[in-house]
Amino acid sequence: MTTESDAGCTLADQILNQLETLLQNASDATEPLELEPWRSRLFELFVTAEGAGYVSEEAEADLTADGLCRSLSARWGLTEAARESASRQEKLAPQHVGQMRLLWSVMRMWMEWTYAWSRWSEFHTSE
Repeated sequence: MTTESDAGCTLADQILNQLETLLQNASDATEPLELEPWRSRLFELFVTAEGAGYVSEEAEADLTADGLCRSLSARWGLTEAARESASRQEKLAPQHVGQMRLLWSVMRMWMEWTYAWSRWSEFHTSE
């Protein structure tokens, strides 16, 4: 179902928006992404992204683990915060550290699923 706010968005944008909302909700609940219901919801987004062909660096929209990291880092201001932190030789603000931890969790799971998905046929072919 398409909402008014989704009307101008591509599927990749919708996936990224839903991912951002999921991460915020998990953070607000102070629950790790590796637990339910977050893991299942995250995996559904991965399956959608993979099915659309976005989990590839050559894709029209890069929703690989690295691509997600770049996009969410830019949205959250983490890229700039990390630059400023390094140039001032100061620690990152606690909010940014929390967001980075979320990104690391997403990236780890996304990379594991990408690897497993790419090798599925090796282990599930009929003889």
